[in-house]
Amino acid sequence: MGTPSTGPTDPAGAALTPSQPTLSVVIPAFNEAGRIGPTLERITRFVSAHHLDAEVIVIDDGSTDTTAEVARRFADDRIQVLGNEHNSGKGYSVRRGILQARGTWVLFTDADLSAPIEEVDRLLDATRDGADIAIGSRAVDRSKIVVHQSRSREVGGIIYNRAVQLILGLRLQDTQCGFKLFRREAVVEVFKRQTIPGFGFDPEILFLAKQRGLEIREVPVVWSHDEGTKVRFLADGIGMFLDLLKIRFRWAMGRYR
Repeated sequence: MGTPSTGPTDPAGAALTPSQPTLSVVIPAFNEAGRIGPTLERITRFVSAHHLDAEVIVIDDGSTDTTAEVARRFADDRIQVLGNEHNSGKGYSVRRGILQARGTWVLFTDADLSAPIEEVDRLLDATRDGADIAIGSRAVDRSKIVVHQSRSREVGGIIYNRAVQLILGLRLQDTQCGFKLFRREAVVEVFKRQTIPGFGFDPEILFLAKQRGLEIREVPVVWSHDEGTKVRFLADGIGMFLDLLKIRFRWAMGRYR
């Protein structure tokens, strides 16, 4: 095991190199001009109040509004804005951000902060207890849901998660909550093998992580539905289901190896 480090450590107890941030926050954003500013302000306040050594990476996914311009008003040595040449998908954007990140821990969060940034403390607690990946969950404790989705979306989410369990063997109750914390060193190879560019990327990442023996922990978080969601219930739902079949097929064919 070697001699324990006597240098600075992050909140999960891992030793840091002098230039390495404790936490990277990755935010995929498509046409989020109205929300990205308040989101960055809230994250900045949280980081400052908790004295976190953090970086924030916004990935503008080919927005047709002023998302990039608004985000760049906050850009400094700890907040950077990356732009995709065209709309490439949420999964593509998250992958790009995670592979760009330098933090010991990398948080992926939606631009609307449906799960408040303050909830990252709950995920960090799970990592202190040994988890490689801590995922925010709406299903573990539904009493924490402040604003619910429509009944059709909630039922659709439950059905989709049953399909995830059946097709991929992931014994998780909620794979789609946009609030996940990763030990960067453990998941870099996982994200390099990611193939799903759209909304169905979460099960792929978690499936590949499971195959690599990484510990995944579900953590109940406060969550509020935002009507500005970009997920189209029927069109994207069908595509996400087909993505599950693609993942299983690619694994069976050895494509991920």
